[in-house]
Amino acid sequence: MIRALITFWNLHRISILLVALGLVFYGVFGYELNRSDSIRLVALFAALFFLSYKLIQFEKWNLRFMVTSGLLFRAVLLFALPNLSQDFYRFIWDGNLILEGLNPYFLTPDAWMARGGPAFPEVSELYEGMGSLSSANYSNYPPVKQYFFALCIYLGGQTVLGSVISMRVMIILADLGILYFGRRVLKKINRAPHLIFWYFLNPLVIIELTGNLHFEGVMLFFFILAMFLMVSGKWFLAVIPYALSIGVKLIPLLFLPLLLPLLGWKKVTGFYIGTALVLGAFLYPLYFPEFTDHYGQTLRLWFSNFEFNASLYNVSESVAVSQGAKPWEFIKQYGAIIPGLTALTTLMICAHPIVRLSKYWFGAALLVICVYYFLATTVHPWYIIFPLLLSTFTNFRFMYLWSATIVLSYIAYGGEEVEERPWILILEYAAVFGFLIYEIIRNKRNLSAIAKNQVRTPAD
Repeated sequence: MIRALITFWNLHRISILLVALGLVFYGVFGYELNRSDSIRLVALFAALFFLSYKLIQFEKWNLRFMVTSGLLFRAVLLFALPNLSQDFYRFIWDGNLILEGLNPYFLTPDAWMARGGPAFPEVSELYEGMGSLSSANYSNYPPVKQYFFALCIYLGGQTVLGSVISMRVMIILADLGILYFGRRVLKKINRAPHLIFWYFLNPLVIIELTGNLHFEGVMLFFFILAMFLMVSGKWFLAVIPYALSIGVKLIPLLFLPLLLPLLGWKKVTGFYIGTALVLGAFLYPLYFPEFTDHYGQTLRLWFSNFEFNASLYNVSESVAVSQGAKPWEFIKQYGAIIPGLTALTTLMICAHPIVRLSKYWFGAALLVICVYYFLATTVHPWYIIFPLLLSTFTNFRFMYLWSATIVLSYIAYGGEEVEERPWILILEYAAVFGFLIYEIIRNKRNLSAIAKNQVRTPAD
């Protein structure tokens, strides 16, 4: 036993030291960091990205070592309250409403408090913690996500810390599921299974999902399970996980048109009907006559009111304002055309015959979601985890760079007010677009490579 340990140490001592250092950095990040401390935040992120890169470089074929490292990094954060986002307070609020037999879509938290407040534990702490923006609006979380909130709050004993821990365990389990099925999908499409570690060990994934409790990981687990079933020829079994993925977060709706060339008319019709029926079944218990209006009000805010870390939108706004446009009017006009432009892009990609092959489908999906986020008015760091995962099934690597540079957006929280700095946005997106253009040019200037995934990089 001792000899085996000595041998293991001699073979992996550098990697073990990297993991130990990573545990210290994640601990500092989770328990000591304040979001307003921009220099420390960016420095920690940069150090963790370097450590994850070296670990993948040294141990990418060592499955047990890599999985253990990823789990240890996540376990360090188990008892920490999220320090980069206050959304978890609203998660717990909505989950408590369901446990009390109340509808989370019926009233805003402000309206509930005006009525005296719901009768669940720590209601004042949750109300104050979520902030005025969240408390003034109806819940925008889809029904399946609401049920997961309620389950986690129940398992956590309806306390804040207990609920945080239970949500964190669920998200960690989801990441393990992504790792398992992601590797199997990579094998199905004849790609190296170790590429999934660019997701599993990515500090953005660990900090934003496990650390800050964003449910993208749960959505992505159901999505990747559905895609595994589809590439395995079991599309009819993929209906339920795909519907659950949409029910956690609506983003997978973007890819429904792309399933047409992959499955064909007959199969995809059954898939669409099945998905709609499953979603309807989950929505039914929470539906009431004003549901569409309440839910729609909050969704429209993301397109016509909010702006953060945008790329093409900021360029368009600057041009429009220089021509005399009013910013608050321009964002409403701009937001109204985003769905149309995204839909047009998706339909154009659907017409490409290469999308019929599962091996190249993920490149098409990556293009669709990147167009959406490049056009979007709001791009929080955790939003790009979906395209980051999709990129592992392609030969494009610009998403890895974006997952590193997007942390610069947190510098906007460095003062008393949230204030974005143009030079930060330029630095972030110049790097991303520059590397993306480089990857396209490297493939003989063939733009269709985004669907064909023909870019070759040393990382492969």
